[in-house]
Amino acid sequence: LVMITGTANFFLMLTLWVLYHSIVAVGQIWYSFGWESQLLETGLLVAWGVSLTEFSRLPKTPPSYVTIYGLRWLMFRIMLGAGLIKMRGDMCWRDLTCMHYHYQTQPVPNPIAYFLHQSPPVIHMLEVAGNHVVELLVPWLVFGNRMCQLTSGVVQIAFQVILIVSGNLSFLNWLTIVPSLALFDDRFWARLFSRGTVRRVAKRQILEEKEHPSVQPGLFRDAFNLVLCLGLAFLSLPVMVNLVSSRQSMNLSYDPFRIVNTYGAFGSVTKERHEVVLEGLSSTNNSWLEYEFKCKPGNVERIPCLISPYHYRLDWLMWFAAMQPAQHNPWLFHLCYKLLSNDDAAVELMHYNPFQYADPPRSVRALLYKYEYTAAFNGSRAWYTRSIVQSNYIPAVENSTLLPFVKKMGWKYP
Repeated sequence: LVMITGTANFFLMLTLWVLYHSIVAVGQIWYSFGWESQLLETGLLVAWGVSLTEFSRLPKTPPSYVTIYGLRWLMFRIMLGAGLIKMRGDMCWRDLTCMHYHYQTQPVPNPIAYFLHQSPPVIHMLEVAGNHVVELLVPWLVFGNRMCQLTSGVVQIAFQVILIVSGNLSFLNWLTIVPSLALFDDRFWARLFSRGTVRRVAKRQILEEKEHPSVQPGLFRDAFNLVLCLGLAFLSLPVMVNLVSSRQSMNLSYDPFRIVNTYGAFGSVTKERHEVVLEGLSSTNNSWLEYEFKCKPGNVERIPCLISPYHYRLDWLMWFAAMQPAQHNPWLFHLCYKLLSNDDAAVELMHYNPFQYADPPRSVRALLYKYEYTAAFNGSRAWYTRSIVQSNYIPAVENSTLLPFVKKMGWKYP
């Protein structure tokens, strides 16, 4: 309804917030990403900025100042938190070498990242320096005059567009553009709307200045906004303590409703790309056949996908799993158990199931590979080269060996 009509009121936005919060609350590891909390915080701020009951693209009640300044405050915390976690996290951010690795080792690379990785080292160093300017210096312009705020908004949106182009970072960057929009005032937005709309807005603003009763939000809403502002300030205290702490945490919520959170991304950058590859043993010819995921690297000749803002959650979790022993990720064994029976819900998460038109595999195993980009324009069809790191990341398992573990974990089984 919101997407089709382009409008909403408080109760509709609050309903959306409650629904998504319930999904995040029960989603566990599948919804443990920082942008889930960011979406909830952004959504609640926006809910406070629309009309209470009126359902109109140009409501009589003007947006709450709590929403405008709340979004600016959110933008400041997102960017500064991301910048500080980098400076405190990985030495490569301080010696300007992180971008030597990032395009190759980011969670789900896209085709453009492959070519950006081929850039000369000096370009990668300039990219890191530019990142520090955008994340550590530009956010402070939020507290400046109109020109400072406009500059900050333009730079932040351009930065997010660059990140969208260079990687499949889910809806994170698209979502981060939203609070940047609050940095632009009516004088700026007026250029993007028709003259009729601008005249209607101007009339509302004139009426507001004259304290016209049909436009003024009233004493109750003023009091509500004040309480809201004080509440956000109070909830921001632990976030600010975290920002100035030498032991800064990223993507952390300090209240169960995720109203005000702390953010950050890529506090450390992996220097090598490892991938978990799942294989099933065919009952027909006794050979190991490889599963292919929807987007994460697998077949070295398969072109990297371009999916932002979509989020393949399993592919992301496989990226995290490759950094740890399999025992740290019990859900991997659950996935293997599901693949042993060709479970529809599990194989639908895959791009290619070698047992789709055959009997389920006799056993499933996982191998750990090291992936590296090939040189661009080398005449090869391969985007990656890969070499085995661990042949028994998950040794061959069967139903009989996994069933006791499945029962212990309380998972459903036939």
